[in-house]
Amino acid sequence: MKEIVIHGRGGQGSVTAAEILAKAAFEDCWFSQAFPSFGVERRGAPVMAFVRIDKKKIRIRSQIYNPDYVIVQDPTLLATEDVGKGIKQDGLIIVNSALSPDELPVDGNVVTFDATRIALDIIGKPIVNTVIIGAFASITKLLSLESLKKSISHRFSGKIAELNVKAVEKAYEIAGGVHE
Repeated sequence: MKEIVIHGRGGQGSVTAAEILAKAAFEDCWFSQAFPSFGVERRGAPVMAFVRIDKKKIRIRSQIYNPDYVIVQDPTLLATEDVGKGIKQDGLIIVNSALSPDELPVDGNVVTFDATRIALDIIGKPIVNTVIIGAFASITKLLSLESLKKSISHRFSGKIAELNVKAVEKAYEIAGGVHE
């Protein structure tokens, strides 16, 4: 089983990112689940979303405490949240940042990817959820680009779907050489 934690802020699409990943995993013949963790938080407050994927049925329903992967959509969370808490020894943290991993206040196996730049260039807004999961899929090789594109096209429609698919393609292409 692979477990993923997504850190973001309310309104950034962390829950949507988790749902898209889970649906893409299903398209790639995995069993999957996605669920959020938030209370009465408001837009801008820290939130987490969780994804589990496995080749066999997933029976566990608890929060993820020891993830294989952590995705950080907003690098300002590194100053206030322990994003690497409980990550497995060989786990990977993917941070949306133009900085190098050495410049960030987080320990562990860290990869940075400037999802904001791609989102601004293609989508026209700093909404990075689909971009960062495109990078995640490329870096980890867990999910296919085609399944991500299909999942995005099911979640969004029209121009929004088209721009997000284009952004995921770009992220997937660029991130391919980031963690080799």
